[in-house]
Amino acid sequence: MEEIIPEWECEKCRKRIVLSSKQLPKICPGCGAKREIKVYVGMSADLIHPGHMNIINEAKKLGDVVIGLVTDDAIASFKRMPYLSYEERKIIIENIKGVKEVIPQKTLDYTENLKFLKPDYVVHGTDWREGVQKETRNKVIQVIAEWGGQLIEPEYTKGISSTKLIESILEKGITSEIRLKKLRKLINLKPIVRVLEAHNGISGLIVENTKTRSEEGMLKEFDAIWTSSLTDSTSKGKPDIGLVDLSSRINTIEQILEVTTKPIILDGDNGGLAEHFIFMVKTLERLGVSAVIIEDKIGLKKNSLFGTEVKQTQESIDNFCNKISQGKKSQVTDEFMIIARIESLILRKGIWDALLRTKAYIEAGADAIMIHSKEKDPAEILEFCKEYNKLENKVPLVAVPTTYNTITEEELNKAGVSIIIYANHMLRSAYPAMVKTAETILKHGRSYETDSLCMSVKDILELIPNGK
Repeated sequence: MEEIIPEWECEKCRKRIVLSSKQLPKICPGCGAKREIKVYVGMSADLIHPGHMNIINEAKKLGDVVIGLVTDDAIASFKRMPYLSYEERKIIIENIKGVKEVIPQKTLDYTENLKFLKPDYVVHGTDWREGVQKETRNKVIQVIAEWGGQLIEPEYTKGISSTKLIESILEKGITSEIRLKKLRKLINLKPIVRVLEAHNGISGLIVENTKTRSEEGMLKEFDAIWTSSLTDSTSKGKPDIGLVDLSSRINTIEQILEVTTKPIILDGDNGGLAEHFIFMVKTLERLGVSAVIIEDKIGLKKNSLFGTEVKQTQESIDNFCNKISQGKKSQVTDEFMIIARIESLILRKGIWDALLRTKAYIEAGADAIMIHSKEKDPAEILEFCKEYNKLENKVPLVAVPTTYNTITEEELNKAGVSIIIYANHMLRSAYPAMVKTAETILKHGRSYETDSLCMSVKDILELIPNGK
């Protein structure tokens, strides 16, 4: 690597000097002007704890402290949705003694802010020497070397983590008002909102708690919970024909609400009559459900994945627009979302019918559009997305890649999709496992052979918090 020769330019006389050492001058050798010592600290500061205060205290010993406060979308990109908004965090940090200025840091990469400020020092705890921020650290060292800046790394305050603090808060639960707002916030912060189906409390816990990390160290988790009409009906041993009424659906929702904190999207079938739909909206909003998706079909419910194999009738545009409009008028808050599900591709009416309905539903007040397909090839979904992106008036786009499941989240996002729902996989995966266990017991006349198929009794008892 070519050696970087650090240079410095006086802000007053603009004299430019090549630094013979790695130390920036405190006084300009040209005009004698005293130079401000700038110290840059990048932090998320989601919940302020002693670790943050230690870093700031060390930084202010060196000079004027500028905090690069990581924005909401940048935090959401690598760990989780922030508990406090950027503006809330900014107010707190601005009022800490020793902080001169707070500016936004829009990515994990410090480069833009560092090249603008050219600080003498960057201060960060030793925790970023490993993990997701290791490459960020290396780049910081490389960038500040251009003007002789130095990296100062106070010992990381062990035993304190804002993520763990927030997890301990969320263990106590969440209010319906806070949960209701989370979906819109996620859509604004994240390029993809990843949603997984749950049909009872235990599957809700799995959606809530399952996390993985990519090779780069980035956190991956499900952002929201889908309560599916199909899986709710099937888990009750009933056909998916709208037989399970709203009261029974609410019972399932409340089981999930009780043990989770993530936003919930309800599969509302066709929403019923417009006069009935307004009461569904009010009920869901009061519970803290974030959104309902309703499909533009009428008559006895038939699952869309049957396609034209069974008789399915699409609602008229005017009637469905009226249902959306009436639902929006009945809302108490602005946060609740009504998402219009378009069945034109399912019923083989084509892209242009789907786009015609899309325009009308958005005009009627739909907060998002779900485009559905039963094809194994994602081509028609991608074609719809291409035409949809040409519209002037757009809302977030939802896809449910159940049959066309070879397409990746990245490809759907590139096509313009904001929300991806994995609509029935929890129940579909649970059923074969239960059948296998039942058959094994029958075959052997005992349960010993099922041990490898099952969690231990101890694990199942410890799965639920406070289960002892």
